[in-house]
Amino acid sequence: MPEGPEIRRAADRLAEAVLGRPLASAWFHFPELKRHQKTLVGRTITAIEPHGKALLTHFDHGLSLYSHNQLYGVWRVAAAGERPDEGRSLRVALETDERAILLYSASDVQMWKTDELHRHPFLAKLGPDVLDARLDAKAVAARLRDPRFAGRALVALLLDQAFLAGMGNYLRSEVLFEAGIAPDRRPADLSAAEVRKLARALLDVPRASYRTRGIEPAAGMRADYLTDTPAGFRFKVFDREGEPCPRCGDVVVRRELGGRRLYLCQHCQG
Repeated sequence: MPEGPEIRRAADRLAEAVLGRPLASAWFHFPELKRHQKTLVGRTITAIEPHGKALLTHFDHGLSLYSHNQLYGVWRVAAAGERPDEGRSLRVALETDERAILLYSASDVQMWKTDELHRHPFLAKLGPDVLDARLDAKAVAARLRDPRFAGRALVALLLDQAFLAGMGNYLRSEVLFEAGIAPDRRPADLSAAEVRKLARALLDVPRASYRTRGIEPAAGMRADYLTDTPAGFRFKVFDREGEPCPRCGDVVVRRELGGRRLYLCQHCQG
């Protein structure tokens, strides 16, 4: 499943295509959303923003489209009137006179009043978005010390969207390596200096991935969210089993923890 940086880059591409331009047409696959097709014509999209792995498309009349890609959903940008042959089922089409944004294969799509989104059953459970510019290391450190989270092993905690939304499997490995902390430790067991270092890594690693416009391809990762460029984010340990650690030269190992693959350097991470 795409992680926070990939979802935010997708939101950027969609916003660039249609933001602030009147909609010429709207189409929904879902019967319960059909009534919005006519009322959206002439309206403008004011923002497209992620919260964790959900995407929120805000319209100028007080409604917002909630969508979650889960494993198979994907948004595309096309010229108005075009429908790329995806071999997928089209679920949403929002078009201006020039461009269209198209959602394929997703099943979790709903329309909500924008001022009631905080009541959405999924969004209400999420922690702060790890890519939210308002989130700082002090706030992350406070969450690590929070009794709700402090007693849990980091291997599971860092995948819990109630802790920090937008974290995922490759970020988990990279954050723990950056902080030099073993995955089976708990926040309650960390020194004050380790908490500060982990809090900083929980912000720096996802933001570096987003800022550098992509991650290199790795086994089992969605190609449509990857950008393999010289300036792109490069894994230091994730998917690098058997390769030398970039910090100490020891061998990177793979472990199955929390039902997911995790990569680490046993020397650097204790």
